[in-house]
Amino acid sequence: MIGLLGRKRGKGEGKASIVVDSARKATGGRTRNRVVMTMAVFFGIYATIAGRLVYLGMQDPETSTGPESRVTASRPDIVDRNGEVLATDIKTASLFAEPRRIVDADEAIEKLSTVLPDLEVEQTYLKLKSGTGFVWLKRQLTPKQQAEIMQLGIPGIGFRTEKRRFYPGGETASHIVGLTNIDNKGISGLEKYIDDQGLADLQASGLAIAKDLKPVKLSIDLRVQHIVRDELVSALEKYKAIAAGAVVLDVKTGEVLAMGSVPDFDPNNPFNAQDKDRLNRMSAGLFEMGSTIKSFTTAMALDSGKVTMDSTFDARRPITIGRQTIRDFHGKGRVLTVPEVFIYSSNIGSAREADVVGIEGHREFLKRLGLLDRMQTELPEVARPTEPKVWKKVHSITISFGHGMSTTPLQTAVGAAALMNGGKLIPPTFLTRTEAEANAVATQVIKPQTSEEMKYLYKLNATKGSGGSGARAQVEGYRVGGKTGTAEKVVNGRYSSDVRFNAFLAAFPMDNPKYVVLTIVDEPKREHPGVGATAGFNAAPMVANIIRRSASLLGVKPEFGQEGGATLASYP
Repeated sequence: MIGLLGRKRGKGEGKASIVVDSARKATGGRTRNRVVMTMAVFFGIYATIAGRLVYLGMQDPETSTGPESRVTASRPDIVDRNGEVLATDIKTASLFAEPRRIVDADEAIEKLSTVLPDLEVEQTYLKLKSGTGFVWLKRQLTPKQQAEIMQLGIPGIGFRTEKRRFYPGGETASHIVGLTNIDNKGISGLEKYIDDQGLADLQASGLAIAKDLKPVKLSIDLRVQHIVRDELVSALEKYKAIAAGAVVLDVKTGEVLAMGSVPDFDPNNPFNAQDKDRLNRMSAGLFEMGSTIKSFTTAMALDSGKVTMDSTFDARRPITIGRQTIRDFHGKGRVLTVPEVFIYSSNIGSAREADVVGIEGHREFLKRLGLLDRMQTELPEVARPTEPKVWKKVHSITISFGHGMSTTPLQTAVGAAALMNGGKLIPPTFLTRTEAEANAVATQVIKPQTSEEMKYLYKLNATKGSGGSGARAQVEGYRVGGKTGTAEKVVNGRYSSDVRFNAFLAAFPMDNPKYVVLTIVDEPKREHPGVGATAGFNAAPMVANIIRRSASLLGVKPEFGQEGGATLASYP
């Protein structure tokens, strides 16, 4: 054995041994490479995870909780002409869940219901059991709700900071400013207009950054707006009406200084904003404007050159055309001059004025004054006026005193402004505008002389002792002029003498009119037994109250001790 063990290797055996040793070394090298590569892969994975954790740990919790929200787009502030805020963004918390992390959906819902009693249980349960990565549970929580939910300690529940629109004035200018939806997108009023002017595109591209958005300045004076709404709410209650509205318009620039329509809504809690009775009647409501339209009939006759202030019209007998008989409400039973037709609000006289101009001329004039077309302004809620498909003589006659065509109260005020400012029709605006800018977009629609004659008639109609219907609109020191309008409403296909739509169209100060004020009262009741329910008893006093309270704020100084009235014999 010793011999065997001690025997030297042969030449062949030595070579085999060398080969085996080389193979072993090669195998060991490959093994070490695999180990190193495996370690490198795992190191890379864990390094990536660690880096991500460090990154997330350094982020602001507000922007790192939950997925990126698509609903936090900023909006510019909306301010009145004096810089008072009408709408602004505020931060609010919204509740979300990660269903994959919810341990017990029933328990989570039970706990959330103690803070959110209006939570839809069935819908919420389906969301929590959906197995998705993210679902909204409740948008725009109050700070108290957020704090109470946090104390519940529910796994898989979190909060996302969003932007919510806040309206400091509440209902004061709700129809003008409008609304945004839950995603902070404008859906009505000037909020929608702002989106349509490019804000929506900026938001979609991520460029709507709060610090870069300049406030949008409106023509509205919040002080006057508050007065207007206050008077409308009082009138609604006092006259037991179904609705009331008013507008204050600058006749030289077309700026809307104030406009209201009640019932309205609270934009901070707009649960009833879509109700039918919350309609903005001033721009989106269509009405037969009654005798206020006689302003345009008389202006049309005078502007035609076929009628002068000295012309007369036979109002001794009613006019019968087909099955229609046209009568005066308080007829004088005699021949009337043009001023008398106006101040006595003669239907017969107005019909004869229209007859002088003719059917085609009549329609062309109303179209020229913008009363038959959809009004162009920033407010999206604007109705299209209605008129007969084919005008016949009977239509021209009834439209001459305000029946048979429907337009919006705001358009009526805009048309009246043209009668007061020298004959220029200026499109209304809810944004600030200079007089020079207004003149650039104005259209001359009547002769300056016609405007002077209409100012005289407005002043005459509101002068005490003249017999005009506008005396109750007078405000001492401010020389108010105007025209009443009492229109019978259609009930069951017929005009009803007991259901009325009343309006008063006014201007002041009458020596150089600066503002037009129009008030409307829908279906007013008699204030007291024996007291009429016509426009002179309700719409006219509303105008007086608005002017009395707001004139000084509008920069109109009262002038006492001067006779501001007019008489039938005083026109030059």
